[in-house]
Amino acid sequence: MRVSGHPEGRLLGYVDVKVASRVFKLPVEAAPLKRDDGTTWKAGFFTTETDGFGILVDQDASDIAQQETIERASADAARHISQKFLN
Repeated sequence: MRVSGHPEGRLLGYVDVKVASRVFKLPVEAAPLKRDDGTTWKAGFFTTETDGFGILVDQDASDIAQQETIERASADAARHISQKFLN
């Protein structure tokens, strides 16, 4: 498993997600959720095609909204990683 960031994000830091006895460091990145081509990204936990994990927050959101996104995404990450590695 590799931990990687979002392709257009600005790194804010890392969140440690503990699953069983392992700790996974997930990058937290801020980026605009609306892309130039009109598509949008969803804020929260994401995975990449190469088994990377991360958390994306809206760069235009308030600090409180970003913190809520990080908390929700951390819980989502723990569930996802648990299902992937403990099943």
